[in-house]
Amino acid sequence: MEGVKRLESWIKFKSFIILLRPRQWIKNLFLFAALLFSKNIDKPSYVVTSFYAFLCFCMISSTVYIFNDICDIEKDRRHPRKSKRPLAAGIISRREAKISMIILFPAAVILSFMLDYGFGFIVMAYLMNNVMYTLYVKNLVILDVMSIALGFILRVSGGAVVIGVAISPWLLLCTFLLALFLGFSKRRNELLVLQEDATSHRRILDCYSLDFIDNMLSIVTASTLISYSMYTFYASDNKHSMVTILFVLYGIFRYQYIVYNKKMGESPEEIVLTDKPLIVDIMLWILTS
Repeated sequence: MEGVKRLESWIKFKSFIILLRPRQWIKNLFLFAALLFSKNIDKPSYVVTSFYAFLCFCMISSTVYIFNDICDIEKDRRHPRKSKRPLAAGIISRREAKISMIILFPAAVILSFMLDYGFGFIVMAYLMNNVMYTLYVKNLVILDVMSIALGFILRVSGGAVVIGVAISPWLLLCTFLLALFLGFSKRRNELLVLQEDATSHRRILDCYSLDFIDNMLSIVTASTLISYSMYTFYASDNKHSMVTILFVLYGIFRYQYIVYNKKMGESPEEIVLTDKPLIVDIMLWILTS
């Protein structure tokens, strides 16, 4: 009996970890962009502050994911992949999920305001943007993807504010366009994977078509590459950073290859964590930068 209880406890613990969606935390790494491009990555105090800010975004984003799972529990049960999530599968109850939110939310808010008041308000703005997305904006065509992109802008802005450096408009533009690229790629994959059941899971998919999304991706891809190239050219007097354009170019093309040929665009974090050529490309971009 003890062995069975230990196994049940382990499954429960593991399900709570999955509920937090730690794989999604990779998106919060955008917070370190300001630390890298402001050339403060060699300052321990800045690195530590940025790490605490990263933890804040991880906690608040997990709060948002739990809230989203509670709201979409019935739709998730009809999804081929999301039906395995702890809430949809019935491993964790709604009450337990709500208790997790009650713990995470104040911890994230208190720590963020302790770090910096401006950063605290950005974290609250991120929360409000995601709540609005879950309750309303996710049903508005184009604005749903723009709302997702805004979340990335807030991450980058938070990373700059918490260490007290100026926010480069070029960096914000590149981040916004890259996030649009990821968002439209996600919508494209959802249309392909869910097919006839697409609208029953996500009503907004009825407003999208593969042709429309492909056109948007063409525009956003070109805009992202041009903006990043202009950023490396005008952001500083040192033009050596233009070398990193090669890695960005390959990374975007590799991601498109995975989206179109392997049909994996629904989960950007899974691609980044599992595709070896893309992992190597990102590491080379970081080192070169």
